[in-house]
Amino acid sequence: MKKTILVVDDSRLNLAIARDLLSGEYCVETVDSGENVFIYLEENEPDLVLLDIQMPGMDGFEVMRRLKESRKWKGIPVIFLTADRTEKTEETCFQMGAVDYIGKPFVPAIMLQRVRRTIELEEYKKNLEHMVEQQLQRITQLQQDIIITMANLIESRDGTTGEHVKRTSAYVNLLIEKMHEKGLYKEILTPEYINYMQKASPLHDIGKITVPDRILQKPGALTKEEYELIQLHAEAGGRLIQENMNRIVNQEFVEIARDMAAFHHEKWNGGGYPRNLKGEEIPLSARILAIADVFDALVSERQYKKGMPLEQAFEIMEKERGRSFEPELLDVFFEAEGELRELMQEL
Repeated sequence: MKKTILVVDDSRLNLAIARDLLSGEYCVETVDSGENVFIYLEENEPDLVLLDIQMPGMDGFEVMRRLKESRKWKGIPVIFLTADRTEKTEETCFQMGAVDYIGKPFVPAIMLQRVRRTIELEEYKKNLEHMVEQQLQRITQLQQDIIITMANLIESRDGTTGEHVKRTSAYVNLLIEKMHEKGLYKEILTPEYINYMQKASPLHDIGKITVPDRILQKPGALTKEEYELIQLHAEAGGRLIQENMNRIVNQEFVEIARDMAAFHHEKWNGGGYPRNLKGEEIPLSARILAIADVFDALVSERQYKKGMPLEQAFEIMEKERGRSFEPELLDVFFEAEGELRELMQEL
């Protein structure tokens, strides 16, 4: 398919010349004013704009300024057309973001070559960006696969295999979705924050790697000393993530993953561990995870207990409303009872 070039000039003669020069290789569209550029762009997206500077009403520089301010149009390459070949004008053209400029009167061979070069460079740029995006997606997927593998290996040490990671992540995602629908913490729950939190949640128990097998695999109740030892996994998890992941993944991801690992056993009333944080001192990601983690612990079968029905789990968690859990978040979780039942059957 031919690339489309939009030529903008108030001179009908210049428009005719440009069309004659370029229409053999390109689909050429023309408008005769700056105002008409935006009327055209509402319905069309050219591959290149040839933009006259000196026009009555909205001149080329004003058109360019508006293009660059628009998220939709700022990526369209622009070549300025000008009879003013002074150094100052040339500098202004490039400062405003033009990829090139063509002097008037047009020299056919030069005009055609500059348009060809710009189209070729833009095509190369798009291909390169696509290749980079594909590679980034592969790297991101590899990182996530490594995270899941690490989490599954750690979970397998206490007999839960990787299903706890899978279920907890699903409950976290559901709670985030319901919070987003209600507009809760919308200033924190940006798309990027949600994405990082969903990817980081499998790492929340990574600190268990520091806990001896004899404690993790103990079928009966823990002694006071053993319970104190297992509590250390939260702070250890946060430290492991902070010290070992900050060179390989995004820093915001590291912070969210660290918070979820370190603080998901904190309680809303300040009675949790490792730091006795209270209320909104606890990072939002950890407050969300705490609900999902406890729910899964209650309804799932472990080597030392049977899983309980959803209703019984809700009764126990309701008693912890305002104590272990933030009331508003727990209410949102309870309201998703139907979706939770479906998730439990699927998982």
